Amino acid sequence: MEIILAEKAGFCFGVQRALNIAQQAARDHARVYTLGSLIHNRRVVEELREQGIEPVDDLNCLDAGDVLVIRSHGVSPAVLKQARARGIKLVDATCPFVRQAQELAYAMYREGYQVVVVGDPNHPEVAGIVGWTNGTALVVENAAAAERLPPMAKVAVVAQTTQPRDNFLRVVEVLKGKAEEVKSFDTICHATKERQEAAARLARQVDVMIVVGGKESANTGKLARLCKETGTPTYHIEGAAELKPEWFAGARKAGVTAGASTPRTIIEEVIKAMEEIGRRQEEQEENLLEKALEFREVKPGEIIKGVVVKVFDEEVLVDVGGKTEGVIPLRECSCCHLTSPRNYIREGEILDLYVIKTEDAEGRMVLSKRRADAIKAWDILRAAYEKKEPVEGLVTDAVKGGLLLDLGVAAFMPASHVAKERADDLRQFIGQRLKGFIIELDPRRNKVIVSRRAWLEEEEKRRREELLRTLQEGEVRRGVVRRITDFGAFVDIGGIDGLLHVKDMAWHRVENPADVVREGQEIDVLVLSVNREEGKVALGMKQLAPNPWSQVAEKYPVGSVVKGKVVRLVPFGAFVELEPGVDGLVHISQLSDRRVAKPEEVVTPGQEVLVKVIGVNGKDKKISLSMREVEQETPEGREIYLEKKEEAPATIGDVCPELREIAEGKEKQ
Repeated sequence: MEIILAEKAGFCFGVQRALNIAQQAARDHARVYTLGSLIHNRRVVEELREQGIEPVDDLNCLDAGDVLVIRSHGVSPAVLKQARARGIKLVDATCPFVRQAQELAYAMYREGYQVVVVGDPNHPEVAGIVGWTNGTALVVENAAAAERLPPMAKVAVVAQTTQPRDNFLRVVEVLKGKAEEVKSFDTICHATKERQEAAARLARQVDVMIVVGGKESANTGKLARLCKETGTPTYHIEGAAELKPEWFAGARKAGVTAGASTPRTIIEEVIKAMEEIGRRQEEQEENLLEKALEFREVKPGEIIKGVVVKVFDEEVLVDVGGKTEGVIPLRECSCCHLTSPRNYIREGEILDLYVIKTEDAEGRMVLSKRRADAIKAWDILRAAYEKKEPVEGLVTDAVKGGLLLDLGVAAFMPASHVAKERADDLRQFIGQRLKGFIIELDPRRNKVIVSRRAWLEEEEKRRREELLRTLQEGEVRRGVVRRITDFGAFVDIGGIDGLLHVKDMAWHRVENPADVVREGQEIDVLVLSVNREEGKVALGMKQLAPNPWSQVAEKYPVGSVVKGKVVRLVPFGAFVELEPGVDGLVHISQLSDRRVAKPEEVVTPGQEVLVKVIGVNGKDKKISLSMREVEQETPEGREIYLEKKEEAPATIGDVCPELREIAEGKEKQ
């Protein structure tokens, strides 16, 4: 039995991070506590107790000075406030993805939206998110629960980080029919999505699926449900002791995945136990096979089963029962040329074999794997060709012009059809199993030509269409920067390159997109718009950060003096950056106490200056600043003013301010 471990299994980033933080805290202090179990795995919790990390159910159990680790699920502001009031020292191990969901829920609540959380209402992570909305958020588990909600004006939807994405999207669709405005934020952890997708993908490829993790773990329970939905028998266990041999009866392939709270040691124990079950099962099958063939007379042309006993460079010895053993000559091992069958056929493997001779000169039965495979293969290949379904085969060699594949019969894949871009070294594919579409089939001439490029293009098209169909405005996506241009960057968000325009990169003015992002960088982006007809997606990055203009009135009240940097000169004044994204205008009349003909007489780009705020309009994103008033009213400004006065030639306005005002008035007239 072949055992395959899912690509993503075991501790996720957030759990591993929380574990590391808690263990470091335990090294720094005699004993630390967690509000609830740090992770949903009883064995790990016991190991943590031995390290001085004790779970508690209530803050009242702790005294002032005790150290409390906030686990990856996070908590509500009320819990943080209570802990601080009791003098408890806090160590925050909240998962960054959970923190993002909390912050989005809080921001939407502050903006007057009805927050809806898609998740398990009894899960501590969901309780924490609800707490950040002052308890006003509504929690729904699925689309059916969303249907029962009343009509609403403005709705913001966030997800428990371990939610299946399809469930989240179905809820969003229901809410669009119940609210005038819906903003959705896909706060599902990308590691969770990858784990779930990898588990479901593996479940479709195996005969039985084992999901390892705590029975009380929500994310492990979801993994088990997703695997069961594929139709593959699935069993959720906490450890190797729960495995039952009857689950694997007749199974050739078994898959293993594990929840985010399952340590590697437990996964390895389960795999080792499954290997032992598989070994015993194969021994039983061999015994049954031997008994079945013991007294049966075999004739040339029949298809029989045999167990591989020994693999040599020139032949393979097979136990077919009876008094003699069988032999598969090298040329009969595969439809493709092999220099040795050692990497192609393994000892203990059970094969379907075509009987060429019942006895050769040495009294051995001569068999063919190649012919048995071909008899089965042509019907399969013909059906795949007619239905335009992909086939999969082992690459046996790289020859001039392409690759040779074993599909039960020999198939050829031209070099131009191996990948979307021509591969320089075809030998890298030898030993790999490749998928492709049959583009030419002629059984009479034993001709099969396969294109992997066509399959890759079809898969890319399918993923793109699926993404366009399900992509929603307001979603937060993880993407990879593919290309940078003068006007922005193209970001791959899972099959589609969306445009992140330079104006949506940051709240501050961006001159060069390469100053903000780099090719190959992973970034979070907000979906601003989706044009399904043209296949175009607009993305934003600055929208995920607080708008600096939302608090300018509080941060820069009229009359305050602040330091800024001159970023741009215009004929009517100078723009001064107070912080990234917030520029104010120093009008030419406010640059100095003396008359200024051009701004460059007083300031230069990049210069740091003191300015006084004389007007704020946060709605229109305008701040009026004055350097002149700083010079007149502050010691620092007066010093600057005196230095300039020594350097600059005197004017009539310097001698008599009244005359300056008259002169300026005349000029205005």
